[in-house]
Amino acid sequence: MRDPVLVFDGDCAFCSTCVVWAERYPRQTLASAGWEAVPFQFADLAGLDALAGGRGEVSWERAEREVLWVTPAGRVYGGAQAVARLLMRSGGAWAYLGGVLALPPVRPVAGAVYRWVARNRHRMPGGTPACALRPPTGPTRT
Repeated sequence: MRDPVLVFDGDCAFCSTCVVWAERYPRQTLASAGWEAVPFQFADLAGLDALAGGRGEVSWERAEREVLWVTPAGRVYGGAQAVARLLMRSGGAWAYLGGVLALPPVRPVAGAVYRWVARNRHRMPGGTPACALRPPTGPTRT
């Protein structure tokens, strides 16, 4: 893997819209480095988890709950910190915004906002009832 991978919920219209926006705007800056977006439904989650050390950091359940940013070195960031890493990778002014989201005093607030949006994504612009998070059930899938 040469570039980081953004793993997102491809069944969620809101999530897919956000990825399209990120591919259109932050990725198009001159300073942007590469990254790949893959719906978790089609991603090699076991391979990405193995790259991350096989500790279960990349799983079906986690990817349903939050966007994941997996680096070529095997670091995994989730939720608001995944968004921060994407922005930092995009360069330019986006990198500054990502850096602010990653600052220790801002991290908890960014995480809380991310979790609220994730819980309510079916109510967001572009969201549909299919975007609603489902309660955890059944055995772990990877």
